[in-house]
Amino acid sequence: MKAIILSAGEGTRMRPLTLTKPKTMLPVAGKPIIQYNIESLRDSGVTDILLIVNYKEDMVRNYFKDGKDLGVNITYKKQEKLSGTANAIGYGEDFVDDEFIVLNGDIILDTALLMNIIDEYYKINPDTLMVLTEVEDPTLFGVVEIKENIVNKIIEKPTIDEAPSNYVNTGIYIFNKDIFEKIAKTKKSSRGEYEITDSLAMQIDDGKTIWGFKSNKKWLDVGRPWELIEINEYFLEEITTNIKGKVEPGAHIHGNIHLGEGSVIRSGVYIMGSVYIGEDCDIGPNCYIRGSTYLGNNVNVGNAVEIKNSIIMDDTNVNHLSYVGDSVIGSNCNIAAGTNVANLRFDNETVKTTIKDEKIDSGRRKLGAIFGDSVKTGINSSFSPGVKVGCNSSVGSDVLLYEDLDSDKVVLVKQEHIITNKKED
Repeated sequence: MKAIILSAGEGTRMRPLTLTKPKTMLPVAGKPIIQYNIESLRDSGVTDILLIVNYKEDMVRNYFKDGKDLGVNITYKKQEKLSGTANAIGYGEDFVDDEFIVLNGDIILDTALLMNIIDEYYKINPDTLMVLTEVEDPTLFGVVEIKENIVNKIIEKPTIDEAPSNYVNTGIYIFNKDIFEKIAKTKKSSRGEYEITDSLAMQIDDGKTIWGFKSNKKWLDVGRPWELIEINEYFLEEITTNIKGKVEPGAHIHGNIHLGEGSVIRSGVYIMGSVYIGEDCDIGPNCYIRGSTYLGNNVNVGNAVEIKNSIIMDDTNVNHLSYVGDSVIGSNCNIAAGTNVANLRFDNETVKTTIKDEKIDSGRRKLGAIFGDSVKTGINSSFSPGVKVGCNSSVGSDVLLYEDLDSDKVVLVKQEHIITNKKED
């Protein structure tokens, strides 16, 4: 069996993080998101993989190359126009021999689930296997009408009264080559895209068998910035201690930690794992790194800094006397002394943030800021929970930022100084 991984999209819901990186290349616990799926496929015996790319494709190609370093064979095709899942899958027609598995690059599956899917396909031998999961509210998904594991209908985002079940399409499939015939006949939807669910509807009308594989195993969908934090938490729970760098006397480490080559943890640092620290990092002295924190390569964390449950990407400095909680900070940022990133609302309600011009409830009681690449903060600047700052923007000293800031902006606060003569004694 071969595999196709879809990695062409822009990931607009992850802005500003995806202004400079494809969503599937965002780092989680030391690896790009998509690498987890590549490794799970390999461990399931699937080593011939086609990556469908487009947005900032060179980052994907340059990182994975031909895949040999991971024990797989990777080839690439560019989806010339982002016009739907069916169109993307269609690029694999010359790549596959017969049956093949399709995954979205931003949905992470564990190896056990992949192996179960593949075993089930060969046992049943349907035309298509569709992985399903049960949800409480199906109205946001493609919902299936299913009888004795046979999918008879797919309804996109039905009302609660229209939903024929609580089983929804996860976007994970095994197809045979019949799907390409249906893709070729698929017309654009009202959204202007070629939808794979329309191709599947043709299979149903044609009497083909679509087998619904009901799964309760863990799969992780990374679509919004706080989900990057959640998946980082999930994978860091499983790391084991691996210290390649230097830990000075007087540092205290509790829990599991990965410390990359060339990195140093200085005296007085207190770490409560699990924590991942990349290569060539300088941590401390006298700072506090709390659990589920990921620091990329060449990250500097200064004196008396506290970082909690956050992702700090490559080449970023977090300078002395700063606090960063439950946040995602991009690459090449400079967090000036005394910067405070708040992660808890004053009224203790869940944190809301803006996704594609719509205010969304994250459902998280604690969520800090989301910084794109090359953000600079001034001393004693502060950020309210859920605030997003675009790439290459600067926030001046003493600014309290309580709303989102676009890329390439500067925010300064102007103080009024009252100067009088000192009274004589």
